[in-house]
Amino acid sequence: MRIERLRERSDLGVISITTLRALGVANPWPKCRPGGPWQRMHPGVVLLHNGPPTRDQQLTAALMRAGPGAVVTGAEACRRHGLPARGREIHVLVPGSARGSGALVVERASPMPPSSDMGGFPVVSAARAVVDACRQLRSADEATALVAAAIQKGRCTPETLALEARTNRYGTKLVREVLRELGRAESVAERDARRLSRKIGLTTPHWNATIVDADGVVIGRPDAWFDDVGLAWEIDSRAFHYEPQDYERTLTRNSRYAAAGILVVQTLPTRLRDCPEAVARELKKAHRAAAARPRPPVQIVR
Repeated sequence: MRIERLRERSDLGVISITTLRALGVANPWPKCRPGGPWQRMHPGVVLLHNGPPTRDQQLTAALMRAGPGAVVTGAEACRRHGLPARGREIHVLVPGSARGSGALVVERASPMPPSSDMGGFPVVSAARAVVDACRQLRSADEATALVAAAIQKGRCTPETLALEARTNRYGTKLVREVLRELGRAESVAERDARRLSRKIGLTTPHWNATIVDADGVVIGRPDAWFDDVGLAWEIDSRAFHYEPQDYERTLTRNSRYAAAGILVVQTLPTRLRDCPEAVARELKKAHRAAAARPRPPVQIVR
């Protein structure tokens, strides 16, 4: 059998042992030995070359191994939705029984969640993907970062995530705890900011309060607002604001602060995490500067 014919019957060079045998290749395994022209991806699944497989080939092989009706979830599905999920395992859901192998996680789901075609692969919703990805994590910070990214990028809402965690409760304790925590802080960075604020003992800030001018026009919604002196503190994460339109919104926001006479401290989450003492000094200095000039005529909208 010519290799061109085999490739025509493959999917991205991935082919099942059943198809190979139907095409007259009764025993492909000698070709999959070290140094051979092919390689074994999973039991019953072969890649028709011996070089490193692409991620799409890995995903194709995983779905072929999992069987008809399988859909992609977890970290790989998150990445297909444009979310920065960790974890190199491929997690798929199937309507019946199946076995995983190596970095392939196969899980039976009943009922099967809806999926949509993303680049030729059946991928679950962002909310289901995030919940399943968090089930594979052990770090609260990693889970919080993923959940916050999904919300801030508009891929899902806290409500849809909470619904998925309630519907599919097995192993969802971590994501449910993260959602509760994010009810008080929208990201790991904001949680760290709250801790630092308590430690340095400035006037109690308001968190995520809406600030308006004397005419009631909204100026901004800073992460922290020191109302007695009119000081805003923004935790600006590169991870969540790297699109051009996000950068433009940040510039526009800062211009509104300046026009209203509001001093603003901008802090990167990495500095907040790695250099909290330096951030504390900057915040105290800005607070003193804000207190030394007349407070701007702005107020919190309750």
